[in-house]
Amino acid sequence: MQFLLAFVVAAPLLGAAAALLPAPPGLKGKSPEQAVLRHGVTVTGAILAAAIALALGFDRDAPARFQAATDISWIPALKVRIHLGIDGISLPLLLMTALLFFLCALYSYFKLPEGPSPKAFVALLLVLESGTLATFAVLDLLLFFLAFEMVLIPMYFLIARWGGAQRQAAAWKFILYTLLGSVVMLLGLLLIGLNSGTFDMVTLASENGRELTHTTQLVAVLAIGIGLAVKTPMWPLHSWLPDAHTAAPTVGSVLLAGVLLKMGTYGFVRILLPVTPDGMATFAPYLGAFAAIGIIYGSLACLSLARKGNKGDLKRLIAYSSVGHMGFVLLGIASMTPTGVNGALFANIAHGLITGLLFFLVGALKDRYNTADLDTLAGATGAALYGRTPRLGALLAFAAVASLGLPGLAGFWGEMLALFGAFDPAEGLSRPAFLTYMAFGAFGTLLTAAYLLIVVRRVCMGDPKARHEPALELADIQRYEFAAWTPLAALTVLAGLWPAVLLGLTDPAVQKLLAGGNA
Repeated sequence: MQFLLAFVVAAPLLGAAAALLPAPPGLKGKSPEQAVLRHGVTVTGAILAAAIALALGFDRDAPARFQAATDISWIPALKVRIHLGIDGISLPLLLMTALLFFLCALYSYFKLPEGPSPKAFVALLLVLESGTLATFAVLDLLLFFLAFEMVLIPMYFLIARWGGAQRQAAAWKFILYTLLGSVVMLLGLLLIGLNSGTFDMVTLASENGRELTHTTQLVAVLAIGIGLAVKTPMWPLHSWLPDAHTAAPTVGSVLLAGVLLKMGTYGFVRILLPVTPDGMATFAPYLGAFAAIGIIYGSLACLSLARKGNKGDLKRLIAYSSVGHMGFVLLGIASMTPTGVNGALFANIAHGLITGLLFFLVGALKDRYNTADLDTLAGATGAALYGRTPRLGALLAFAAVASLGLPGLAGFWGEMLALFGAFDPAEGLSRPAFLTYMAFGAFGTLLTAAYLLIVVRRVCMGDPKARHEPALELADIQRYEFAAWTPLAALTVLAGLWPAVLLGLTDPAVQKLLAGGNA
């Protein structure tokens, strides 16, 4: 188990280095380009297999205990240790990350985005995977920061070199926002480590803030929270996200929404809730307010983009929908209750699966029509997917209704539990304030249903005036698309029908985390 976790974290880096080397003659296939893309699929597939083996060996009777742990002294002078481990909170995120990277590598093997060397593309993808997996596996504050920052450069180049229109501006905006947030976050992490005498996250969680003064906790929560909120992204620190998603290649958008956004909310749960509970209790009402505003703001922005004549980009619309969905995650965390935090963790996984699928589908639409403009897709050359590509249209409608939180699919449970958490927040928090946030969130679910159903009507049904025009020759779902998308659709149904699979892992770990390691 220890070896498997270390392999999952380190193997992508070794694979990235190998991707830059010349391919052995017997493995080149038709071309060196094909060889390096096959290498990406092989490495990410091996990591996914190791992550599944890790899950199969995980002791489900003790999900609150860190398993597969490695604890080695690294920098004794700073008391920094290479401390790895997984529990019921981090295991689902680790599995989802490994799955999404494998599916993106598989998709890219058949549909490589236009750009420079495929070698560089595969190497950057693997470095990005190592950083995200390490974020969910490390148990040292400074290692967490290094892993958190490790993803910035690869994602910057994926957007700037393989993206679409205005990719340079979007990439610069992405890295400037996240770097500035990270500088502030580092100060908060150092403040905790130096005042408590350790950077070990397990020790800090068990101390539950007893070694930190109230003022220190307040400053730490503010500093670390800003860095995490940028990555989440929380309103009003979200403005980098729509540009980054619009410009990024398809797999970049999938990974940005499915994995990178989860790193911010994971930091709230793993660090701020157990390490600085008093500081979080002070800031929780403000976090809940920002979350509620984000839910409404993201939904209204999507409604505006979905309206006829507004030239709304479908990728941009889904990006704004992420602002709203991640608002539910933050609202659940702000409630500081087991119900709310479990809902936040469930919504994290659901959003990664569903929004990853949506970005895959929109990328396929853009490949077929050379545009993601909603007016163009629904206009005189309308998509009318139900008639022209029925399987693609049906899957897009499925992903849309999953995203709006239809009962029986994964999107429902996380948002419902987050609202329940706001209905009865932790002791000491203002219940009237959180009831107000809950009302905002409930109204946001109606707005979400409105804009997603508008998108389905306009894109899948098309413009009635266009029905007599010659139909474009379009391919329905291809085999490689079916292979890349089916696992996400299947897991969306499984999580919706059998939520206990995920909640059974997270709930004991959340109970222990909120009790300061004593439960």
